[in-house]
Amino acid sequence: MVVPSSFAVGVGDPPPIPTARWGSTDGPVRPLLLWVRTGMARVRLDGGPALHLEAGEGAWIPADGWAEREVITEPGTVAFPLWPHAGVGVWGPSELTRFDVPSGWQDWLIQLFNLQVTPFSGPGYSPEAIEELLRRPGSRSPAPAGAGWNPSSEGSTSPAMPRALGARAVAEELMRDPALDLTVEQWAARVLSSARTLRRDFLADTGLTFEQWRLLCRLGAAVEFLAAGYDVDRVAAQVGFASRNGLTRAFKGRFGLTPHEFGRKLSARPGAGGLTQRAAAARQTDDLIRMMHQTDTPAAPEMLRAASTPSHTNDVHVLSWMYRGSGYLDIGDKRYERERGMATWIPAEMEHVTGLRENSVSLPLGNASTGDLHLTAPLQVRFSPAWDDYLMFCSISARSGLRPDGHNPRHILDLFAEQVATQQALSVPMPNDPRARAVALECLRRIGEPGATHSVAVGAEIHRAFRDETGMTLGRWRYAARMRVARDLLAGGAPPSSVARRIGYAHLPTFSAAFSRFHGLSPRDYQQRESERNR
Repeated sequence: MVVPSSFAVGVGDPPPIPTARWGSTDGPVRPLLLWVRTGMARVRLDGGPALHLEAGEGAWIPADGWAEREVITEPGTVAFPLWPHAGVGVWGPSELTRFDVPSGWQDWLIQLFNLQVTPFSGPGYSPEAIEELLRRPGSRSPAPAGAGWNPSSEGSTSPAMPRALGARAVAEELMRDPALDLTVEQWAARVLSSARTLRRDFLADTGLTFEQWRLLCRLGAAVEFLAAGYDVDRVAAQVGFASRNGLTRAFKGRFGLTPHEFGRKLSARPGAGGLTQRAAAARQTDDLIRMMHQTDTPAAPEMLRAASTPSHTNDVHVLSWMYRGSGYLDIGDKRYERERGMATWIPAEMEHVTGLRENSVSLPLGNASTGDLHLTAPLQVRFSPAWDDYLMFCSISARSGLRPDGHNPRHILDLFAEQVATQQALSVPMPNDPRARAVALECLRRIGEPGATHSVAVGAEIHRAFRDETGMTLGRWRYAARMRVARDLLAGGAPPSSVARRIGYAHLPTFSAAFSRFHGLSPRDYQQRESERNR
């Protein structure tokens, strides 16, 4: 087990939670379930009367009611938007519906949000047993010969993921909800691309056309739902087929047996049963819909299942926060433990696995580009429980359309300015003497507070340790640390005025003069030089 750099943060009061809204910028794709954890929200459809929701209440918003929609939360509100599968609209309420959310369901709903916006999956049926069952004579791929299909994956239930950013965003959304029935043109518009580019990227990265890829995605989901005991008609709607016959033809064409034959063989196969995370979520969504119909009050899930991501890399640094329980981050042969209240920066371009233990909940708080933040190892910070609501709000704003006006996705860097500055200042020589090192770390933690780096009281022995072990007086070391951090922030593209505030200067001219003395050129000239070097 490895314990990365960890700092206490959020020991005071969190920032206030502003009002947020979700308008009609996206067309109706699937129903939405809005749950208000704290505060109040208002939902209005097609200019009709507003539906007011208080803490502990939820609203079901049908897909066909989203042509003119408005969701607004009051200041201090935490409201989770949750997306049941598009196919669930067939048996969900047909009108805007308010319902009560029993307290036992609340942590499950938070984890459901996490599962919908991250690549987590959980234990269920044995993939090896399922794929061995499907890998039989007569099974074949729907991809035509020469389209780049890998014969060794004939039994695989999951298509390869494209690498291009737009295509990957579409693929991830379809993996979460394969029943979404958008055209290539509509998908391209959602990821700010063109239909031609999207088709080209799918074919180049996966060897499959978009339509072939989506078909395999739907069939992979069908395997999960059939293994969970859903009947064929329900599975067809759940994964996006217009009819039972359509699913049967595609399933047999891919695997060489019908869904009914597959279910019969599976039931006779020891160790192949159980629910995947997606199937378990579908079961519990069914219970919620029954609750909305007020036919009964289903029991809350007895426990939250353990979950983990597949081994993967991210193009950006990702910040993940443990709201409940514990988890881990595996990078290579190193395991980083994650405890309640701990937020972990996961470095970009490092292959890793993120895991949650039973009855644990995590949430993504935001991302940072490699230009904004330089990370070579995980960085952890710890929050007190008083920050729970604010961090949930950060996660919702980062991963859904429910966000404040003028939302700046980089605000998460400002929240972690002290920790980021500390990490970026590692190039500053650090004293080895334990007491002097503690003073250095305290200065780095408080580097963004005007005058704070000069307020740490130290004795003569500390000053001596700085001179002997870093070659600088403590005062000169403080100045160097601030300028090194400023240099890295400017190189990452941060405006000089923002950099000045982050390292504790109240006025830009004062910062510019200090930076020019240290580096020999102004902040703007330095930033321009670095930009030209990176072209």
